[in-house]
Amino acid sequence: MNKTMMDILACPIDKNHPLELFEIREHGGIISEGAIFCPKCSRFFPIIEEIPIMLPDELRDKKQETEFLKKYKSQLPEKIITKANPWHL
Repeated sequence: MNKTMMDILACPIDKNHPLELFEIREHGGIISEGAIFCPKCSRFFPIIEEIPIMLPDELRDKKQETEFLKKYKSQLPEKIITKANPWHL
């Protein structure tokens, strides 16, 4: 995901903008792994293989996102790991 996308992205749940970006792997302005966080509804959206997965809760893959949280728990903030919606560790 190109970092400049953050200028136009809004939360798909509550339409909040701006969102918070947490980079895990970045090279040349392209984020390959990371997370987007909505401070209004406390939802996180993972960035996996350069793709931000910003789906409504009912279309999200709980297993994939829980594995993502476990893999990067030392690199993401507490508010995502232990308090984010729709699930956390």
